[in-house]
Amino acid sequence: MNTKALLNNEVQEFIRNFKGDVSSLAFSGSPFNNVATKDLIQQIEGRQKVKSKLPKWFKTPNILFPPKLNLEQTSSAQTAQYKASIVAGKSIADITGGFGVDSYYFSEKFKTVYHFEINNSLAEIAKHNFEIFNKSNVTTASKNGLEAALANKFDVIYADPSRRHESKGKVFFLKDCEPNIPENIEKLLDNCEVFLLKTSPMLDISVGLNELKHVFEIHIVAVENEVKELLWLLKQGANNCPKIMTVNLRKDTTEEFDFQWGQTAEASYNLPQTYLFEPNAALLKSGAFSLISEKLKVDKLHKSTHLYTSDRKVNFPGRIFKIEKVIPYAKSDMRRERFTKANIATRNFPESVATIRKKWKVGEGGEVYLFFTTNVDNKKVVVVCSKE
Repeated sequence: MNTKALLNNEVQEFIRNFKGDVSSLAFSGSPFNNVATKDLIQQIEGRQKVKSKLPKWFKTPNILFPPKLNLEQTSSAQTAQYKASIVAGKSIADITGGFGVDSYYFSEKFKTVYHFEINNSLAEIAKHNFEIFNKSNVTTASKNGLEAALANKFDVIYADPSRRHESKGKVFFLKDCEPNIPENIEKLLDNCEVFLLKTSPMLDISVGLNELKHVFEIHIVAVENEVKELLWLLKQGANNCPKIMTVNLRKDTTEEFDFQWGQTAEASYNLPQTYLFEPNAALLKSGAFSLISEKLKVDKLHKSTHLYTSDRKVNFPGRIFKIEKVIPYAKSDMRRERFTKANIATRNFPESVATIRKKWKVGEGGEVYLFFTTNVDNKKVVVVCSKE
């Protein structure tokens, strides 16, 4: 990649203003003699890809972008900011540095950030961008981050291991990732006060705890109700009975709920009352279904129905609905109601949303919310709601 040529003002203007399909560029070729077509396409696609995920990178002139795969694997600005908010110290080593988004936000909190990236071209791109952002407290090195972390001491060490291969099914193990953290965790903890580990939300929490030692906190982080990552905090002497933090980062607010791993609770059950509460995705990932009922003083609709109800409105980490009525899921009742348009969700219900829409000819959208579910009496019902 000819970096100097890519940073030419005319080339940068072309990248910023390019509209349409890049495949047309692949056929016509680069209009610049000293810029390869594939490099031009990489920059255009990269910039377009980060528009909402990394708005600062999108808006800043002269930023360089890596191949699409690297951008898909990087943190979003929101999750990176959150990550930086849960650790503290003077020095941090990002041993799987990548494109450098996490390191950028760590640099807002730490005096010194060490960005280690074994891929030389990716390291050079990150280094260039740090210079554009005037991040003089970030040191970039193209070397094996694990080896660097095992040879030096830092206040915090951070790793985002990548899976070496796709596992069949949902279960995968940290030992199948690169770098292998479980194999090296004892030595890593000798070289830092806190170790921060990012994993895919696909990792089962109990599986992760079986592989790791010294975990004292796990943060389940969702953005706009989609779980993006699990963050594991480890330190010497922690008893592997961590505090679980569920966080849903929304545009205007942050929904939080916490509990201790292994904490037991008794859920209460009831028929739908005045309000219906739907847990956010981070809370559902945590599996704390009975604790939600006990801690927030709300009733579950059924043991296997993860919806909650109450006569009073509570500060609930998820969506809140006003229950307008509850109808039995029966042919006569459904025909009488004639829902022409509605937002439909199913919970502990034998039919899919697509089947329900087709069967009862219900269009999408509108201000009516229908929850097809099973109540505490094991009866199939439709809870008709409006959004609060």
